[in-house]
Amino acid sequence: MNRPPHTASRRRFLAGLTAGSAAILPVGAPSTARADTPDGMDEGVCVLTPQSIEGPFYSDPKLVRADIADGRDGVPLRLRLRVVDAGPCTPLPGARVDVWHCDARGLYSGYPGQGDGGSIDTTGQTFLRGTQNTDEQGHVTFRTIYPGWYAGRATHIHVKAFIEDRIMLTGQIYFPDALNEFIYTNVPAYGDRKADRFVINATDGIAAGEDPQRRAFCAVKEERDCYLATLTLGVDRQANGRREAPGRPPFGAGPPPPPSGLGQHAPSTRKDRVLALVPGLRTRPSR
Repeated sequence: MNRPPHTASRRRFLAGLTAGSAAILPVGAPSTARADTPDGMDEGVCVLTPQSIEGPFYSDPKLVRADIADGRDGVPLRLRLRVVDAGPCTPLPGARVDVWHCDARGLYSGYPGQGDGGSIDTTGQTFLRGTQNTDEQGHVTFRTIYPGWYAGRATHIHVKAFIEDRIMLTGQIYFPDALNEFIYTNVPAYGDRKADRFVINATDGIAAGEDPQRRAFCAVKEERDCYLATLTLGVDRQANGRREAPGRPPFGAGPPPPPSGLGQHAPSTRKDRVLALVPGLRTRPSR
């Protein structure tokens, strides 16, 4: 991939994005990941990540891999997660982490009835799904694309964390509304949908059921050729957890509320910066 050069306008865009993202986080909420450390991880955060529903589209294709994009169109995203034991505030090496999410058009792999009209069958496909085991510091990193949206939900990525055969966390990771709106408005891979997007973080029924002080908002910053999303996942290692279903053995187990409105349309310098992440991308013509 050709890497775009750093320019003054790109730096201004990053500064604006950082400010906008911070404004979306609930006031007073403990930050589960901040971009003020070299890798974007806040080593001092150890709070329990709220449990959420698994949703209808989980599957375990048994793919231990870092790159889960499978060639799907979209803005490149590096998802860096850290799993910690929230009690003693220590990293959990060897924990299994599963992630899965929809593509730029709102499609999940592996299931029929996908798409705005429910007419697309992705059975047998495995895009945007994968598993890794945490390193000695509790980290895993996935290379993927920025998630799209589908009717009734805000932008999110699903995650599961396992210790041995115990499911310690089933959660959902949320993204800044302002960045969601900008990408969906300006990047063609996400646009020209039959359906309209009405649900954002503040109006998502599943997110609303979580503790607003611990809701799993990731921190997002820009790297040279992708966005970097980071989050620390806090689990209780002493909890019993739920046993994984038979036939799905774990891989390598071992050691103030968000704003109610959508973000304002970004200036042209933001557009140039996002589109530069994907060589050859052009914005949709103005209507």
